[in-house]
Amino acid sequence: MQSFDDKDFRRILEEAIGSGNAETAIAALGTPASVSVRLNPEKWPEGFEGEENVAWSSFGRILKQRPAFTLDPLFHSGCYYVQDSSAMFVGEVFRTKALEGIAEGLSRPVRVLDLCAAPGGKTTDLAASLRRKFGDGFVLVANEVMKQRASVLADNVALWGDPNVVVTSVDPKAFASLPGFFDIIVADVPCSGEGMFRKDEQAVKEWSLDTVELCEARQRRIVADVWPALADGGRFVYSTCTFNVRENDGNVGWIAGELGASVLPLENLPEGVLATRFGASLVPGLVPGEGQYCAALEKTGEMQPGDRRRNSGKQVRDKRLSALDGLFNMEMSLSLRGDLVLAVPKVIEAEVEVLGKLRPLRTCLGAGEMKGSTFVPSADLALSIALSPSAYPKEEVSRDVALKYLHRDTIVLADAPKGFVLVCYENHPLGFVKNLGNRCNSLHPQGRRIRMDINL
Repeated sequence: MQSFDDKDFRRILEEAIGSGNAETAIAALGTPASVSVRLNPEKWPEGFEGEENVAWSSFGRILKQRPAFTLDPLFHSGCYYVQDSSAMFVGEVFRTKALEGIAEGLSRPVRVLDLCAAPGGKTTDLAASLRRKFGDGFVLVANEVMKQRASVLADNVALWGDPNVVVTSVDPKAFASLPGFFDIIVADVPCSGEGMFRKDEQAVKEWSLDTVELCEARQRRIVADVWPALADGGRFVYSTCTFNVRENDGNVGWIAGELGASVLPLENLPEGVLATRFGASLVPGLVPGEGQYCAALEKTGEMQPGDRRRNSGKQVRDKRLSALDGLFNMEMSLSLRGDLVLAVPKVIEAEVEVLGKLRPLRTCLGAGEMKGSTFVPSADLALSIALSPSAYPKEEVSRDVALKYLHRDTIVLADAPKGFVLVCYENHPLGFVKNLGNRCNSLHPQGRRIRMDINL
C-alpha cells in the first residue's frame, strides 16, 4: 500500500463509515496525530491545568503539544498514562455497559480479564474504573501472549500501582481451564491497524485485503478460545483499532450468532463518534484521536458462574513477615516465594490462588526481598497505592535530583535519615534508596532507568 488513498482501502472504508466520513478520515490521516494522557485518580486526579478534557473519559486530557514524557518525573511515578484519546473510549464502554449491574448478587470480588492487554493503556483504565466502583473488591487479570510485550505490560502495571492486578502471559485458550470464572472479559484483539495509519508507517506498508481476512479469522479464534472462561450473563467488550466491517461488526455478529450472546446497544454516543450496526467507530477527523471500534455483548447459554474459591486451609506464616504488616494501608496476605515477599489483598486471596495455575508473571505486589532478617523494599512497593504513607521516611527532591535518581546517577541526601528512604518528587514517590549518609545506594531497577540525556 503506497498511500492512505489505496483503492481497496478507500472501498472498505466507505463501506464501513460512508463516503463522506471516509473522505474526512483520509484527509485527517495526512495530518499530525493528537497527544493525550489519562490521569491516575489514585495518585494525581487534579492533573494538568488548562488542557482539553476527553469527552468520554473524566480523567483524559488532550495536550496542546507533546512534551518530553521521559523527562517528567511524574510520568515515572505513575501519575498518568500516555494513551490515545480514542482508545479511552473502550474504558467508557466498559464503565457504562460492562460494569452496569454486574456485581448484583455476587458474594465475592468482581473478576475481569483484559485479554490482549499490552502495553497497558486499557488495563490501567479498567483498574482505575474498578477501584472507583468496587474499592478493593475486584481482581483484574491483564494478559499478553507475547513475552516481550508482557514484560512492558508488567512494568506499566507496576507504575500504575494497583495491587489488585495480576499479569499473565498465556494463549487465550489457557483460560478455558477456568470455565465461567470471569464476570467481564475485554478483548482489544490484534487487527489490521487501519486506525493507526497516522502513527504507524509499518501498518500502512503491511495492509492488504489478505491481511484483513487473516485478522478476521485470528480474532474469531481468539474469542472462541477464551469464551468458555466467561460466565453466563457475563459481559464481553470487543474492540479493535481498525475500520473495516469484517473485523468489527462482522465479528460481533459472528460472536452473537455462533458463540451465544446478545449485543448491548451503545446509546447517547458523544459528538463525533459514529454508530455502527452493533457498536461504535471513532474516526480521525471526526474525533481528535486515532481510529477505534468498540462493541459490548452479554453472554447467553447454559453455563453458570462457578465460585471456584479454594480453601487451602491455614498456612504457616514465616515469623519474619509479622513485622511487615504496618507497611500497607489495606489488609494484605503476605507470603514468601523464595526470598520474594508477595503481598496479595486479603479480599482477593482466593481468586489469586485459583489464578496461580496460569503461572502469572506478576501476582499483585512483589513487595520486596528478605535478606536474612532484613526486608529490602522493592521498586514496585514504592509505586504501589497500597504502601502506607508512614511506612518509610520520605525525602522530597528537585526535578534535577529526581531525574538523576531515575537515570541511576549517584545522589546524596545529606539531611535524610540513614536506611531505606522513599525518594519523592512533588510528594509523589519515585522509588527507594538506601541512604548511607555520604552517598545513596539506588534501588531503582536498571530496566526502568532513563536512558536518554537528562540535561536536555
